[in-house]
Amino acid sequence: MTLHGITCNIVFCAYNNKMNPSNSIKNWAEDERPREKMLQKGAAALTDAELLAILISSGTKEKSALDLAREILAQAHNHLHELGRLGILELKKTKGIGEARAITIAAALELGRRRQLSEGIQRATISSSKEAAEIITPLLQDLNHEAFCVIYLNHANRLIRQEIVSSGGLTGTVADIRLILKNALLQNASQVIVAHNHPSGNLQPSTADKELTRKLKEAASVMDIKLLDHLIISPAGFFSFSDNGLI
Repeated sequence: MTLHGITCNIVFCAYNNKMNPSNSIKNWAEDERPREKMLQKGAAALTDAELLAILISSGTKEKSALDLAREILAQAHNHLHELGRLGILELKKTKGIGEARAITIAAALELGRRRQLSEGIQRATISSSKEAAEIITPLLQDLNHEAFCVIYLNHANRLIRQEIVSSGGLTGTVADIRLILKNALLQNASQVIVAHNHPSGNLQPSTADKELTRKLKEAASVMDIKLLDHLIISPAGFFSFSDNGLI
């Protein structure tokens, strides 16, 4: 009876520990829990993993929400730009992250991108490559494929519209010069800034990039439209053809 009782007690304790692991956030000191820490100290006091853990909300039997957050960040090499590139299917590769949690994380990342984009769009005019990059970067920096974007401006450098006009593969995209100029005319734009991204992170323009820029500048000039700049965007920053004397 005693042996049987000991065995049952061991089994019960093992089961109980599995259901309530010691690393559960509920067992932490209150000021160390992400939600309570945010209330007491503000969002800026939290690490990236702690902020992500709040989105995840709860852990699994084996791992806390913070453990899951750290695994996701490790998948993104602990880099927020790389995290922004993870889609729902990639987020679900972390055991414990189902579709609902993956959608929550993806939605939060998209809100961040839209906030960054709206801040750039609210600018009255664009007078530098840096200001143009602030508008274009949120559209392109998290893409895993190349895409080509155009900013349409009036004669006073005021933003009319920005749009992605083409998307391609991992190593290139085709920009239709006729489509760009047609859209510029439809928008009554007298100036344009174009941009594309390099998912590889390389900011140096290729020979094809330089040739496209030359052709676009010449074609735009015939229609009395000025090509102000061509930007290359990557997680490492941006490259300006204008700043480097290539336009």
